[in-house]
Amino acid sequence: MENRRRRLILLHLCPQVTRPLLKKLMKMDPSLLYPFSCTPLDFSTQLSIPFSRAQAVIKHVNNHNIMKKLDIYEQYFTILTCFDNQYPPQLRLIPDPPYVLYVQGDPTLFTSPLSISVIGTRNPSSYALPTMKKVLLPLIHSGFTIVSGMALGIDQFAHSLALENQGKTIAVLGSGFQHIYPKNNLYLYKKMVENHTVISEYPPDVPARRYQFPERNRLISGLTPSTFVIEARLKSGTLITVDQALEQGKDVYALPGPAGSATSEGCHKMINDGAKLVHTYQDILEDWLE
Repeated sequence: MENRRRRLILLHLCPQVTRPLLKKLMKMDPSLLYPFSCTPLDFSTQLSIPFSRAQAVIKHVNNHNIMKKLDIYEQYFTILTCFDNQYPPQLRLIPDPPYVLYVQGDPTLFTSPLSISVIGTRNPSSYALPTMKKVLLPLIHSGFTIVSGMALGIDQFAHSLALENQGKTIAVLGSGFQHIYPKNNLYLYKKMVENHTVISEYPPDVPARRYQFPERNRLISGLTPSTFVIEARLKSGTLITVDQALEQGKDVYALPGPAGSATSEGCHKMINDGAKLVHTYQDILEDWLE
């Protein structure tokens, strides 16, 4: 098991190995021995990928420097694979789970009995933050772990509320740990690593790329039974997360905002489409007490 686990991580570290390719490979060869024993031509033929890509993968997994890099990563980060018992159980149930997760902080937070994802705009209105505080603080005091993406605005405020009020929080990054993004609040990141949890499905040396943030959103919604949206424009990454939450069968809550406000339009549409309207924290808490 340990050797198979290590082979999976080595493959995951390869830039040419995507989740779809890993899925295909694991279905064909659950032991993951094949890439470590075949020729590039065989790999290209069996996996139906270009020869140049196959060549890059085979070269990567046989590179001793990559193995040394993995040894270093294992010294500084907790690496969880889908083969590990500590892997977040909620993520095993989503349509497109990550095969490998890099973790800093406390991995036991993945099994918190109460948790909720909190997402919203990067540019909240003056209405959003005090209203958000009234809803979230009672949940935090009730033991809810707050999950978000450490983005500017709503995400960072949600994490900070948990930190400042003896709660617990998990941040899901859209980049590797050596390229923390955004960089505006590295203090928040350091505090979360010390006493909370930060995770990424991207290897530590992977920088932030635009397409990775919609990808990581499925993990934000996937880690919790429900997602709470606080201000969102009609066309935004927040609504991508909501779509993923619905695909995952999660409950969705939305905070209504002032009529005519652009950052309220997304939440109002969600409520019209069936999301539960949140007036107070009790609108969320009552669903947990049923």
